[in-house]
Amino acid sequence: MKKIEKYSFGIGDRFTMQGEAQLRAIMQANDLGIPLVPVWNKSNREHQIVRTVPADTWSEAARAVGALNYAGNWYVDADHINLSNVDAYIPHSNFFTLDVADYIGRQGEAAGQTDMLRKLQPFTGELNIPGIDETFSITEPQLEGIVNKFHMAVKEAALIYRRISAERGNEDFIAEVSMDEVEEAQSPVELFFILLMIDHYGIPAQTIAPKFTGRFNKGVDYVGDVDQFRKEFEQDLLVIDHAVNIFNLPRNLKLSVHSGSDKFSIYPVIGELIRKYDKGIHVKTAGTTWLEEVIGLAMAGGEALALAKSIYSSAFQRMDELCGPYATVIDIDKQKLPDPSEVDAWDSARFAGTLRHIPGHTDYDPMFRQLIHVGYKVAAEMGTAYLEMLEKHKEIVGSQVTENIFDRHIKRLFDL
Repeated sequence: MKKIEKYSFGIGDRFTMQGEAQLRAIMQANDLGIPLVPVWNKSNREHQIVRTVPADTWSEAARAVGALNYAGNWYVDADHINLSNVDAYIPHSNFFTLDVADYIGRQGEAAGQTDMLRKLQPFTGELNIPGIDETFSITEPQLEGIVNKFHMAVKEAALIYRRISAERGNEDFIAEVSMDEVEEAQSPVELFFILLMIDHYGIPAQTIAPKFTGRFNKGVDYVGDVDQFRKEFEQDLLVIDHAVNIFNLPRNLKLSVHSGSDKFSIYPVIGELIRKYDKGIHVKTAGTTWLEEVIGLAMAGGEALALAKSIYSSAFQRMDELCGPYATVIDIDKQKLPDPSEVDAWDSARFAGTLRHIPGHTDYDPMFRQLIHVGYKVAAEMGTAYLEMLEKHKEIVGSQVTENIFDRHIKRLFDL
């Protein structure tokens, strides 16, 4: 089985133009002794909107690795795929995020549900997780509820896994199970039995992405109770540790923290706890590279700044359309957004400062940032005009991408 390293970092790139800039940030971390590996990720929805194909992401990553003479391992993630779209990714990915959130709560055939409940019944009574002071009382009705809620999701993950394995062989890729894009966080007890079901179906998952309490809105910081996140994250680490010891799961199974949110306020918590327990982590930062592209264009001034302003203007006019697919992960009040006519008068520094996520900066506007985040469809519709502008200002755009990933994400996570 291909084995994912202890620390892995997901880097999304809507337009497949910033592979080198992204990899530079990973290599800077490596130079400081952080054994981080890159995972380029791009979802099926993003491919459809930008009109790229999975092979483009693999090619981008390979070009970056070659150009920078990067000697470490690297991965390309078929991000949030399912049975309906996985086939196109199989030849061009070596990391697969099995997204089964839509199957949570679906009911399967009665015999299968009964068999799974029978599998869980030996755990009725008291469940003790080493390291967690709380003792969990497990009842049969509770187990029945867990089976009804999660069995079909895990079974679907197994179907996707077997589809990939049939083509690639089970030694040639990393499997992640993702259940994060739902409203309710999974409890430690639920995670424990999800892992039991993952083991039952023979999925050698090396990362799992549960849902945590709070909101992980696109492009902005975590919104929620940091102390509650700390409790959930620590308990999940301990649950995984216990499950690995008693089930037939990969020894390197680790937590994955998803979404395009910046997670700045919880990075120190994540970093502290993975160091405390000597555990690995996978983090995704999808979408933030696209924002840094727009910031770089704004900083370039002239026609590039004008293009950045036109992206905002179009996104403002098409807000309902653009926000619809991301309704659960953005919070924007249109009345509080600056009018495009006001933005037209901004200079480079004002536009970049409003969009760039620097906590406490007087210009920073999280609603402005979220709207641009979901507005990449506007740039995609510009076609070569947008791509040529990126190429023309490659140096300044790339420096923003590298700085963002390294200074604002990696440094916070690893306390550098």
